[in-house]
Amino acid sequence: MNEPIELAYSPCPNDTYIFAALTNGLLAQAPPVKVVLLDIDELNEAAARARYPLTKVSYGAIPYLTRDYYLLRSGGALGRGCGPLVVARPERVPTWESLDDPLVAIPGERTTAFLLLQLALGRRPRTRIMRFDRIVDAVANGEVDAGLIIHESRFTYQRSGLHELLDLGAWWERTTGQPIPLGAILARRDMSRERALAIDAAVRSSLAFARRDEATIMPYVREHAFEMDEAVMRAHIALYVNDYSVDVGEDGVAAVESLFSRGRNAGILPADAKAAFVS
Repeated sequence: MNEPIELAYSPCPNDTYIFAALTNGLLAQAPPVKVVLLDIDELNEAAARARYPLTKVSYGAIPYLTRDYYLLRSGGALGRGCGPLVVARPERVPTWESLDDPLVAIPGERTTAFLLLQLALGRRPRTRIMRFDRIVDAVANGEVDAGLIIHESRFTYQRSGLHELLDLGAWWERTTGQPIPLGAILARRDMSRERALAIDAAVRSSLAFARRDEATIMPYVREHAFEMDEAVMRAHIALYVNDYSVDVGEDGVAAVESLFSRGRNAGILPADAKAAFVS
């Protein structure tokens, strides 16, 4: 039980905030972890190979991973008003409807953001995959017509002269009335239920530690953030870290089931797409 278990998550402020105490050995009795920091598309790809025993992934990737993983109830990203955005240069693309066949930069094929975009459009647009922190510049430089942005880019895209074409979170909430399922923590199925539940409890404890002692964990958050502006980091944490990060809750589970159902019905997700939470 004392052998460190590999835990992979992103360097984004919401993840580093949640996991800082666990990662840095600040929790008594918590299982030790060995951390790997990767971009969300890299995390999704690694999970497809069952690379890490514990990993953050997009909900859009989970239907392809259930043979090897089940979901923890803590540590994820769900919420309201926090969905991905489609952005463009206003002089080039004044509205989404003004382009017949736009080339859209996306942060990954199996990101929740891309799943939501396809559901909202009712079709698959032409795409170019890029690391999420490159997308704003690619749109501003004219490499692509539009960009699907996530994470810190949501707070900074206007600095590059871009404007919003489509708020996929607003579309989802207007369409379903439910919170937006963005990302979750998975435990590999070769892990015992008891250990997975211990990790689940440790993640909740790690978040509780962060909330009561931010001065201790914020240096770790700042060390890994792509966007070093303090206000942006704080806004990012406030938006993506919430009660659903403590426990997905029944309304969160219902939102996940709705996302998968809509993806199945649209022919985007496998017919057997479902979510299995550890209990």
